[in-house]
Amino acid sequence: MYALKPGVLLTETEYGMALLDQKSAEYWTLNPTAAVVLRTLLDGCGIDQAVEELTGHYEGVDTDLATQDVTRIIDDLRSAGLIAP
Repeated sequence: MYALKPGVLLTETEYGMALLDQKSAEYWTLNPTAAVVLRTLLDGCGIDQAVEELTGHYEGVDTDLATQDVTRIIDDLRSAGLIAP
């Protein structure tokens, strides 16, 4: 289960999501794929469900590619200090 770290604000945008770290005053934009992954994780689902969301949402995306994308997105969000398990 993943959650935003304290002080991180999220807003849905026309093109995905935007995250603001209030402590550092840095913000990040997430494309639609990363937004689907983050929303799924924040809804209490795990990696497998995020993979299913991607393969169901985007035609032609196979499980292997979706798994790589989900893993990379989680790693990027953790490295930026935006989410915690």
